[in-house]
Amino acid sequence: MAKVLVTGAAGFIGFHLAKKLLERGDHVVGLDNLNDYYDPTLKKNRLAQLQASENYRFVHLDLAHHEPMRRLFSEFSFDAVVNLAAQAGVRYSIENPDSYVQSNLVGFANLLEGCRHSAVGHLVYASSSSVYGANTQMPFSVRQNVDHPLSLYAASKKANELMAHTYANLFALPTTGLRFFTVYGPWGRPDMALFKFTRAILANLPIDVYNHGHMRRDFTYIDDIVEGVIRVMDRPAQPNRQWDSNAPDPSSSNAPYRIYNIGNDHPVELMRYIEALEHALGKKGEKNMLPMQPGDVPATWANVDDLVADTGFKPQTSIETGVERFVAWYRDYYKV
Repeated sequence: MAKVLVTGAAGFIGFHLAKKLLERGDHVVGLDNLNDYYDPTLKKNRLAQLQASENYRFVHLDLAHHEPMRRLFSEFSFDAVVNLAAQAGVRYSIENPDSYVQSNLVGFANLLEGCRHSAVGHLVYASSSSVYGANTQMPFSVRQNVDHPLSLYAASKKANELMAHTYANLFALPTTGLRFFTVYGPWGRPDMALFKFTRAILANLPIDVYNHGHMRRDFTYIDDIVEGVIRVMDRPAQPNRQWDSNAPDPSSSNAPYRIYNIGNDHPVELMRYIEALEHALGKKGEKNMLPMQPGDVPATWANVDDLVADTGFKPQTSIETGVERFVAWYRDYYKV
């Protein structure tokens, strides 16, 4: 049994991860600030499920608050920390940049300091496919340069990777960054496309389809994300003894530092995604075709070769299966 700190534990991915860790017998401390970026009721209902376990303890805390974070790490001795507490959303980062600075930069720095001073065995943290930014070479590989982000959200995730490398190098803190690709599934975020589309179609309202539907995403089902996170968490990052400073590999280092993509390795047209949803709902949606939004990219596609090679796991849930499971949850949760 491990003692694991999961930040963002009331969030979509954090909830599912904490639930899976508890099911396998780990002790979990879940941290969340329960902000109102979206309906806090959904977050509280996720938490209620976790708090049914005697191995779970919830801490209501903001990562950006330095002194309470210091006390948290002095109180507990964590075997691993998984950081899923971040201000999410590409478009929202244009409207409210300060929230990204506080949560994704100041908060992450506090987390790194806590891990450093309490000798945490492994820090795993959420990065994002957004870091690939202006890159157009497909599929996106962790061996590619990612120095051209297109939003502050993406820049904050790239900054997390750089900050983590610094601590891995200076203090031998094992750190692993996971670039998630368009996660969806039951208990998902209301600001994401699947949730918004489902709500609108059931209410007979039009759905906003950006870039006139010419978008491709590497949609990744939540259970696959959680399996990947746990496999990586159980395998602390090690120095790459073959790393060459004359030809540096961005995904590893001579410090205990790694970067992985976690995606389905199967990009899907947005219109096909919508068709899968319409089939699951048994209802067509009216589409409001709109131009590309600032900060968005037309396509994502994850190369997961390193993840497969190092953990033996490759996400593979089809969108038809994943969307059907989401719709079943949505109908049950909202009684529609």
